Amino acid sequence: MFKKIITFIFFLTILIAFSFFVIKNDLLDLGLEQIPKIERSITNGLIDVEKKISNPPPLIGKENAPDSFLTKEGVLSWTNIQRDETESLPALFRNNKLDAIAMERLEDMFERQYFEHISPDGTGASDVAKDIGYEFISIGENIALGNFKDDQTLVQAWMDSPGHRANILNDNYTEIGIAVKKDLYEERETWIGVQIFARPLSDCPQIDQDLKTEIERVQNQIAIFEDSSSSLRREIEDMDPKSRKDIKTYNKKIDEYNGIVKEINNLISTQKNLILKYNNQVDSQNKCIQK
Repeated sequence: MFKKIITFIFFLTILIAFSFFVIKNDLLDLGLEQIPKIERSITNGLIDVEKKISNPPPLIGKENAPDSFLTKEGVLSWTNIQRDETESLPALFRNNKLDAIAMERLEDMFERQYFEHISPDGTGASDVAKDIGYEFISIGENIALGNFKDDQTLVQAWMDSPGHRANILNDNYTEIGIAVKKDLYEERETWIGVQIFARPLSDCPQIDQDLKTEIERVQNQIAIFEDSSSSLRREIEDMDPKSRKDIKTYNKKIDEYNGIVKEINNLISTQKNLILKYNNQVDSQNKCIQK
């Protein structure tokens, strides 16, 4: 009878040990290897977008009208007339920032006595745009020097020049800035006219930068949880529970570990959706920019 009891206890101990070994391995198999592998990087194609700049050769007028007089309003009006009558293009809208760029370019040419798209220190309209915070997809500049009779004559002179005409009739541009002024250039009173054409970045769908911030926040959370889970897994694998108290602690650790794994999986799912939404916005903006 005693031998039977001893034999029963022996086999029962082996059965419990074997069952616990199986449970331990099964629970550990629920670990990080089961986390879906996803692309966590943010594709921001805008970094590679090359902004278009059009600067045709400066135009020097041949005429010297004694009663020459130019206005910003007149130059705008005749520019839009040419767009409408020549190519049936929509009118360009005046933009205060582009007006400021045009005026800064004009004043700089008079002050430093040069007549070029690029200043002696290498600055052009695109650089001024960046300095004043005008974000653009494309930008172009027409400049003219001379005593043109009036606004119509000036715009027609630009239209007679292929490069300047291309800027005026460019269907990509939606906004314009204008500056005209008469002052001394090479000791002679003369007018300089400047047109700044542009397509602002705001013409295209905008990217929600808060999405990028949220993606980075979630990524940081994932990294923290992954560190915790790795540390906890090593601790579990090093455990060798023998007593009932040890087994209880061991199972508690496994429950904690699997809870962290579940949290990581939830965060990765959230991150995946955020990245998809962000990249769709980038894609929409890039398609608009490349039109």
